[in-house]
Amino acid sequence: MIINSRFFNRSELMGFIALAAVLFVILPLTLDVFRLNLVAKYLTYAFVALGLVLCWGYGGILSLGQGVFFGLGGYCMAMFLKLEASSVENTKIQSTPGIPDFMDWNQITSLPLFWQPFHSLTFTILAIILVPGLFALIIGTAMFKRRVGGTYFAIITQAVAAILTILIVGQQGYTGGINGMTDLRTLKGWDIRPDHAKVILYFVEVVLLFACIGIAQFIRLTKLGRILVAMREQEDRVRFSGYSVANFKIFAFCMAAIFAAIGGAMFALNVGFMSPSFVGIVPSIEMVIYTAVGGRMSIFGAIWGAILVNFAKTSLSESFPQLWLFGLGALFIAVVLAFPNGLSGLWADYVQPRIDRLFASRKSKAGWKDNSVADGAPAE
Repeated sequence: MIINSRFFNRSELMGFIALAAVLFVILPLTLDVFRLNLVAKYLTYAFVALGLVLCWGYGGILSLGQGVFFGLGGYCMAMFLKLEASSVENTKIQSTPGIPDFMDWNQITSLPLFWQPFHSLTFTILAIILVPGLFALIIGTAMFKRRVGGTYFAIITQAVAAILTILIVGQQGYTGGINGMTDLRTLKGWDIRPDHAKVILYFVEVVLLFACIGIAQFIRLTKLGRILVAMREQEDRVRFSGYSVANFKIFAFCMAAIFAAIGGAMFALNVGFMSPSFVGIVPSIEMVIYTAVGGRMSIFGAIWGAILVNFAKTSLSESFPQLWLFGLGALFIAVVLAFPNGLSGLWADYVQPRIDRLFASRKSKAGWKDNSVADGAPAE
């Protein structure tokens, strides 16, 4: 695989411009606030898909537990928002004012120690990055240093997702249990529920997404990105060349975890709640499907995959709620059998060559006209 030395080649630049135009201009001008907030929800999964491009697409590490990191980021943000919504004034009818309502229901009389730092927004932002990153570092070190990979690693990540879900549900007094954390209202006194707040949060999320795109593209174009691709194709050859394959896998896995956690944090802000239903095995597999449909080797393809699949999920589940899961499974089978490189592969195979020929023909015509004038051909 040849990696272009420029930050974006022509095809990628077109994808960047098209995505920016759609997210910054077209959708805000054409959708109402409710639909725009739905798109913001879809984009939270685009962060996960972006991380999977680095982890799975380039590193060859299939993780079926990305919902774990999405949930950790979401719960970190939800804890801060829940504490702000649980002021003494807002909870004065409780038997113990000043703590979240689900703690009061479970007869907890004081705020647990590990909740205390989440009164600080600065600590919360750091936790959104560090907690999932450190958790991924622990898992990655334990697995990759022992050369556990492939199917075994995918199964282990599924087990971790199941364990975390059970833990969250079981510790209802500290996590909100199956209902999760609801009634998230303000961010540093700013009400996040009105329409104008939803629009602002949408643009904040889009800016963050493009920042993550820039980071992923930078990684892809560096020597690190080339080693990830080589490691995916010939892991033993990379190891025999003197590189620590385990360390590169750990890095890719941690970056994917951090991207997923950012998406989870934005989900809590945009939707206003967080629950274990976004942490387990099923949502983690869905996140992989988003990436596969868009194209696991394409940064922009994975983002489009997350947007389009979630749009289809919303549209079809409104009309055929019982059939959506069958449709999602059929879509994944179709991707594996018919177009394994996803939508980006279809674009690269069928659309991009025609665009390249169009540019080449226009360039050749322009060059022919310029040469005619330069050679002294008479103008008509």
